[in-house]
Amino acid sequence: MIEKYWEKYKDAIPYVVFGVLTTLFNIVLFGFLNKSLGWNYQIANVVAYFASVLFAYITNKLWVFKSHAPSFTELLREIFLFFLFRAGSWVFDQGTMTIGISLLHANAMITKVFANVIVIALNYIFSKFFIFRTKKKYDKEV
Repeated sequence: MIEKYWEKYKDAIPYVVFGVLTTLFNIVLFGFLNKSLGWNYQIANVVAYFASVLFAYITNKLWVFKSHAPSFTELLREIFLFFLFRAGSWVFDQGTMTIGISLLHANAMITKVFANVIVIALNYIFSKFFIFRTKKKYDKEV
């Protein structure tokens, strides 16, 4: 029974685990930069977001999707797409932070957590279907 669920959700389960770790890393770093060091929330958000993207790339590649690019060109494609899609989700994240904090005057940490929940879902879709596709999946679509 457990094996059946593991096989069905073998990408989603580790993605959630490492997604939570990435999100915690992002939020803790944001809080440290914003609250402890007194950085502007927008600058703290950019630094925290891109540091967490690097962490996410490594964990997604090695332990979630177990991607082994067959060539250097494929590896570059994977890296480029990962950072491109994460830049897109960062626009959503930064927009949510700006609207939540500057316009709605919401709590920065609550706004950050809210934005991260949606970003995690978007990033899973991007990673699963566009970035870490297996060669077989890629060949079928081309």
